[in-house]
Amino acid sequence: MASDELAKAVEPRKKGNVKYASICAILASMASVILGYDIGVMSGAAMYIKKDLNITDVQLEILIGILSLYSLFGSFAGARTSDRIGRRLTVVFAAVIFFVGSLLMGFAVNYGMLMAGRFVAGVGVGYGGMIAPVYTAEISPAASRGFLTTFPEVFINIGILLGYLSNFAFARLPLHLGWRVMLAIGAVPSGLLALLVFCMPESPRWLVLKGRLADARAVLEKTSATPEEAAERLADIKAAAGIPKGLDGDVVTVPNKEQGGGELQVWKQLILSPTPAVRRILLSAVGLHFFQQASGSDSVVQYSARLFKSAGITDDNKLLGVTCAVGVTKTFFILVATFLLDRAGRRPLLLISTGGMIVSLICLGSGLTVAGHHPDTKVAWAVALCIASTLSYIAFFSIGLGPITGVYTSEIFPLQVRALGFAVGVASNRVTSAVISMTFLSLSKAITIGGSFFLYSGIAAVAWVFFFTCLPETRGRTLEEMGKLFGMPDTGMAEEAEDAAAKEKVVELPSSK
Repeated sequence: MASDELAKAVEPRKKGNVKYASICAILASMASVILGYDIGVMSGAAMYIKKDLNITDVQLEILIGILSLYSLFGSFAGARTSDRIGRRLTVVFAAVIFFVGSLLMGFAVNYGMLMAGRFVAGVGVGYGGMIAPVYTAEISPAASRGFLTTFPEVFINIGILLGYLSNFAFARLPLHLGWRVMLAIGAVPSGLLALLVFCMPESPRWLVLKGRLADARAVLEKTSATPEEAAERLADIKAAAGIPKGLDGDVVTVPNKEQGGGELQVWKQLILSPTPAVRRILLSAVGLHFFQQASGSDSVVQYSARLFKSAGITDDNKLLGVTCAVGVTKTFFILVATFLLDRAGRRPLLLISTGGMIVSLICLGSGLTVAGHHPDTKVAWAVALCIASTLSYIAFFSIGLGPITGVYTSEIFPLQVRALGFAVGVASNRVTSAVISMTFLSLSKAITIGGSFFLYSGIAAVAWVFFFTCLPETRGRTLEEMGKLFGMPDTGMAEEAEDAAAKEKVVELPSSK
């Protein structure tokens, strides 16, 4: 029995027809393009914004990094919105809000108006960053979930590449016009997304939470290899939602919904008084998101033009050309990762990725230190080392830590707290991103730009130890089986919630007929 369970955990289930699920995942993941585009376009637009608006380095790094803090509003609002009105309509919210933000930034006449546009766009980014991985994980069958849930990260990288290409395409426009066009054109993909969302079905797990079993069954039949697999997935989701096995029908009353105390109960289960298993899940998600950003990924991507300039490349066209190479590298290796996650597993890729990032950061710090010691001369080998190390770092990040963070976080949380749990993870990610982005220029002045990357390499080393000791392999497991990996009883969170509710003498479950 034990050997059978072990084999089941190690070997992915046989893949079925994932075409429909893939289309759904692609449509939902387009919400991630808006975050990627902003990251990429600001890398080049920042140079022109500084010249046109005559702002300081401190104002510039705040402008770049503040969007991550603003996105917190969208992340937590998105968790609440998605639980109330559904995952699909939440994607529409993300697209519309970012659309408005892009236009505000594009038509900004001063620094204050630009910051206002960043706030609106940041809320849209928070919505999109939270909902795309959650929806994709919930609609994907276990055998192909690793492949499909990398799509949000793939589209982030496509967005980054589009941002770099936008920099390159509009750099020759007049100074006052170029950066505004770069920012305003971000409204195009968000507008397209708002229209395409209505081709997507609703998440089957959200439908079950609302008692709409017939609708959930219809979606599962389209995303499963066989009717038997669809029935099995529906039974697992019903159990996770606290719906008795014998309770069936097109629309049913969900007992756990009334008993759980609504949103307060969700916060209690996840934050205020979690079980040891849920606490471990939360720590894993928050740690994973923290280390993804604390290892310097945003510094490399958002300040790539400044980084290469410090290495000795001074021509604007060459700078933008090299940053485009960064975007191409990210996109290529994230596509490679999509095919490896369900073959190699999450854990091996994560450890290899982080190890490669450590070496790359040390080499990058060394190259920048040498270049910094020879400001009046161009050290060719140091320039080459900086370019190679940057591309190496991007490749290792994109093949592991980049995509796995969203994949892993979207699949480990129990159903009742999944939206809030992912929002907490994204909050950790965005706060860390904001701190890194808004301190990089100041940190570089304090300990040199090379020293900054030596610091990031030390953080990445701590991350490797955390991943090795705290994160179990999840490949091939259904979402409803994840709790067992973190010590949750087979009965799952639904019965844990029932036991806790009974102790507190909350309202009894309504009888089912």
